[in-house]
Amino acid sequence: MRPLPRLMPAPTPRIGGATFVQGFVAGACVSAFQDQASPLSRTELKRVLRHGLQGGTALTAGSAAAHAVRRQDYAAALLAAAAGAAGVLIIERMLRERVQTEQEKKDVQEA
Repeated sequence: MRPLPRLMPAPTPRIGGATFVQGFVAGACVSAFQDQASPLSRTELKRVLRHGLQGGTALTAGSAAAHAVRRQDYAAALLAAAAGAAGVLIIERMLRERVQTEQEKKDVQEA
């Protein structure tokens, strides 16, 4: 029995700029509207920026790792995941406010 022909070519993975923008927009949108109607303060805007950058970085790294796994290049997958984790940590350290937001303070008190 011969294999069935492919009807459509496999989609080419989007790694890089387009994937980063998707993650940035998704992360920023989620962050912007969590627990408040609109972010007006400088601290809240910086939080939205931080979460957007982290979302873009994480999605790009995840896409690159998934693409590497499909190619059975496990070293590249591990490298992509590690680079993504490092990128998220660097963004957190660079953009993290010294003062916690009110919601973060509440979360710590409730825990």
